[in-house]
Amino acid sequence: MSKVLIQPSTYENVRLAVDRVFELFPLELRDRKVLIKPNVLRASEAKEGIVTNPAVLRAVVDKVERLGAASIIVGDNPGLFDYGANEESFIKTGLMEASLGHYQNIGDDSVKVEFNAEFLPSVSVSRAVMEADVIVSLPKFKTHGLTVMTGAIKNSYGILPGAQKAMLHKAAGSPERFHEVVVEVFRLRVPDLFIVDAVVGMEGNGPASPDIRDIGLILASDNAVAMDTIIATMMDCEPGRLRFLRKAKEAGLGDYDLNTIEVIGELKRLPDFKLPPLGGDALLQNVAIQQMIHSRTVLRPKADPDRCTGCGTCADHCPVSALSINDNLPQVDAGVCIACFCCQEMCPEKAIALR
Repeated sequence: MSKVLIQPSTYENVRLAVDRVFELFPLELRDRKVLIKPNVLRASEAKEGIVTNPAVLRAVVDKVERLGAASIIVGDNPGLFDYGANEESFIKTGLMEASLGHYQNIGDDSVKVEFNAEFLPSVSVSRAVMEADVIVSLPKFKTHGLTVMTGAIKNSYGILPGAQKAMLHKAAGSPERFHEVVVEVFRLRVPDLFIVDAVVGMEGNGPASPDIRDIGLILASDNAVAMDTIIATMMDCEPGRLRFLRKAKEAGLGDYDLNTIEVIGELKRLPDFKLPPLGGDALLQNVAIQQMIHSRTVLRPKADPDRCTGCGTCADHCPVSALSINDNLPQVDAGVCIACFCCQEMCPEKAIALR
């Protein structure tokens, strides 16, 4: 039977909640490589409730340090809006400071792995994800216009750097198929522990809705399906409605039957909780959304010849070797480029733009 902790908390006393999480879900961290992955959708202020709150990240990093991890990496790949703004997103949200010196741009080094060929034959995943001994995932309690909610399973979508996220949105073609994509990405490397920031949550048409809501909880589990089942129930959404939970159960990743989950704490439905319009079913048919997704899949880096010095930094840092220096200017192989835009972020002359 899976366990889910529901622990009252504020951002001021969140360390107490984090201590309880690690008591109930102990991990052997001494001398191990640990990746801590917050939800960093885009550059925003912490008060907007779009990303994992810095207080939660700081408490988890501090705890992992005290448990003797050999190394700690704090990282994520921002969403469709902010490729190439990895460091900026962490700084603006306050997550850079909260990482206590352990931040790393995990988008600048990746490994290619086989994927479900119905969508893409392979994808590139941040190397730090695939090489971590332990992954602690820090989702945000939020709604999502396409998957209804974003929690433990959806947070793993950020292991993909760059435009692959948009490419998979496009390849899915329908909301139901995108639910399946989310599970396929999650299966590439299942995290070991999930700690959900539900101190302040989000309702309405997330994942960047202005409708934030005080909830006052930290949620935790070592099983993502059980965790998302509890989140859905709190949102007054029948878990069995969610295709990604049905798909995850079919894949043997857990069960969304509440009778199979031990709840430690008080499970209560949030009154009058606002779910996305139509449960997310109309989003992929929205013309503006389709245009935005298409625009993100075709963006490629291009150097300004008046600023570029041909130093090769961009090519050296390209995680998929899509750049080469010809006539002192970087040239991109569009078929290889995953549009992570590490080249833009690393360029010392700020000579690379996205076209």
